[in-house]
Amino acid sequence: MAATSIWAVKGWLGKVVVYIENPDKTENPACFEKDGMTDGQAQGLSDVIDYAVQTKKTVERTHDESAETMQRFVSGIDCRVPIAREQMMAVKEKFGKTGGVMAYHGYQSFAPGEATPETAHEIGVKLAERLWGGRHQVIVATHLDKSSHLHNHFVVNTVSWVDGIRYHRTGKDYRDMQQESDKLCREHGLSVIEEPGRGKSRHYSEWKAEKDGRTTYRRLVKTDVDRAIAGSMTERQFWDAIKKMGYHVKTGQDITLRPEGKDRGLKLLRNFGGDYSIEGIRKRILANTCPQRLVPPAEPPPKRHTLKGSIKTARRMTGLRALYFSYLYKMGVLPKNREPNPNKAYFLFREDIRFIQDISKETRLLVRHGIDTAEQLTAHKDGLTDQIASLSCDRKQLRCQSRNMRDEDKLKALKGDLAALSAKIGELRREVRLCEDIEKRSADMKEKIRIAAEEQKPTGEEGRQHGKSRGCR
Repeated sequence: MAATSIWAVKGWLGKVVVYIENPDKTENPACFEKDGMTDGQAQGLSDVIDYAVQTKKTVERTHDESAETMQRFVSGIDCRVPIAREQMMAVKEKFGKTGGVMAYHGYQSFAPGEATPETAHEIGVKLAERLWGGRHQVIVATHLDKSSHLHNHFVVNTVSWVDGIRYHRTGKDYRDMQQESDKLCREHGLSVIEEPGRGKSRHYSEWKAEKDGRTTYRRLVKTDVDRAIAGSMTERQFWDAIKKMGYHVKTGQDITLRPEGKDRGLKLLRNFGGDYSIEGIRKRILANTCPQRLVPPAEPPPKRHTLKGSIKTARRMTGLRALYFSYLYKMGVLPKNREPNPNKAYFLFREDIRFIQDISKETRLLVRHGIDTAEQLTAHKDGLTDQIASLSCDRKQLRCQSRNMRDEDKLKALKGDLAALSAKIGELRREVRLCEDIEKRSADMKEKIRIAAEEQKPTGEEGRQHGKSRGCR
């Protein structure tokens, strides 16, 4: 069994090739830079090729670490791997197509323990030849860094070396890639998913967020749908539950849910597969023997605190600090020091739980410097900018001195001072970015609070009854 996918890469093609050839794994490919790159070269593309052809992932060695390399699982189709970048760029320059989508990066991942490195690489080369051979230059690299997770990487030049026609990936290309992969798996005696379910692949940022335990927009919607299904005995109960959660519903061949405050909705079948189609949801509701109720988490024992002074005379927090603390409360983070419970908050606030680390840093900055107004925030940011300019001048002078310094001890001391200055400048720049983020986020917070208040405000007969009940008290 092998899962496949392919996506576009934009920017400088050299970075794609460099990514596969990289001898060391990079945690975040978008931040990788190879020695000798210019600033222009280091922008745009993820370093796809350096990642795919990196030595420690594509080389099989004996148990003796000092022994010579036995085999390297990297192949080029219509190009030579060591100069693949230059050959791909030559084709683009020949036909005058050096912009736009520079390459496509694909992968083919095998089930744990099913294939050997030799078999996986052979299948990858044959797949590339069937899909792109004879027209496009391709690099195929098999990653061996995890014995239980063999997978191939493909980097395809978008411009054909035959006639210069661009390769455009479509939905048919996805299907063709999976079908050809399945054929090759059958030919080599590997298992195949006979009826693959529909679903949408996740963006890297979403995958990384879930890996780090952070909440994502898609995950929130999926969780809400699962809760609504689990708590319903009929389809009408399900729709009522979804609407009470603040979603606008549009039905057709697929169900589209749009949370209040979002411009675009999310299609359930397309994003989550067959269990979230209309028929799939109906089957899951019918399978319920009784509606499930979410059990609230156990409350921690109350804490005792000693207050100093008088609450009446205490100065109330206002402005930006009050806004941030109020928003943290609406997100479910405050007043208790606990993990936020997204199921208890309004959707627009729950969605921002994924940014909780950033919001916490911004809150600490506001409290640390007593910033309540936009003017105070601007003045603080301007002060930071002035400090950065002053320290940058000092650093420039130290760099000039270091170029002419011959005394090794003094040069070492100068380098220490330069490192300390650079660290301080970096810290100040991060604080400036926090100020800029506060300017943007505070406006978003106010708007979301307004939308939530409008959405939750009693209307019609409910509002009149609410007013009468208040008047009778």
